[in-house]
Amino acid sequence: MIYEDRIYGTFEINEPIILDLINSPSLQRLKGIDQAGYFEPHFPGTAHTRFGHSLGVYILLRKYSAPIEEQIAGLIHDVSHTVFSHCADYALDAGSEKKHDYQDSIFIDFVKKTEIPAIIEKYNFDPNYILDEKNFPLKEKELPDLCADRIDYSLRTAAFFMDMKQTDIESILNDLTVEDQNWVFKNFEGAKKYADLFLKLNTDYYAGLSSAVMLKTVGDYLRHGLLKNYITEKDFHTTDKEVLSKLSQYHSRDEKLKLFFDRMNLETGFRNDSKDYTVHVFCKSRVVDPLCKYEGGIKRVSDIDKKWKKTFEKESKLKEYFIKFLD
Repeated sequence: MIYEDRIYGTFEINEPIILDLINSPSLQRLKGIDQAGYFEPHFPGTAHTRFGHSLGVYILLRKYSAPIEEQIAGLIHDVSHTVFSHCADYALDAGSEKKHDYQDSIFIDFVKKTEIPAIIEKYNFDPNYILDEKNFPLKEKELPDLCADRIDYSLRTAAFFMDMKQTDIESILNDLTVEDQNWVFKNFEGAKKYADLFLKLNTDYYAGLSSAVMLKTVGDYLRHGLLKNYITEKDFHTTDKEVLSKLSQYHSRDEKLKLFFDRMNLETGFRNDSKDYTVHVFCKSRVVDPLCKYEGGIKRVSDIDKKWKKTFEKESKLKEYFIKFLD
């Protein structure tokens, strides 16, 4: 299989277990899930899928010679994601507006009910080992550390949202290495440049006002549809298009549902106003503090640059908005 990736270029994939997983219903479903949630109305032309990101994590781990088990774990890490990605954290009672971790909380139980464990066992791997993220520190780590998941989605965001040049992406990848199961930049300059890039992505996209509006309005739309039994929790693991198709049938007879739909499509205006607001919205802040080689050792950017340390501490705090909808 020849795979063309926006970030990493052309790759030949011929590992049987990887091909089976890619072609599985669980991975194929991710082609219908917007990576950012529902960003097209807010940032036209930026739509990309959880499928592309999942393959990107796999390719990145493979590129840096991670064990095949970790490559598999990277490939399947997002199969529990719901429609509209993190918007579900604003729709489901079990979700978390502050942590954006609904898909993580259900991951193991969800995957065990799919075809994935059987595929893994078919090739004599242990599903329980592969589903335990503690076994794979290159794939997943808590903020502010880097991990394959975080590296890939940041580069993907930069490429799709900022039209970042391929040479700049390659420069970041060339500056990265792996030491003692950690992603480490080869020099301080590369680490600081990446930290600044990630901060801009967080400010403009991940935790910005537009994201807060998108997350909340889509969440309200989905929650209302769920409460009215227009959709069920099972529908959250179909695709964005399927859920929109189901809910759109009720727009003409449910004014509140249509109001939420108009808000999420920016048919009504809004402003951030703590004195006069319709909804109070929290938004997870994603800021990294990379490790890098420095003066014969390995340090974080914040250990070297005190100004960055203050910025990092400030920007890592949970973001909150007071949104007034001008219906």
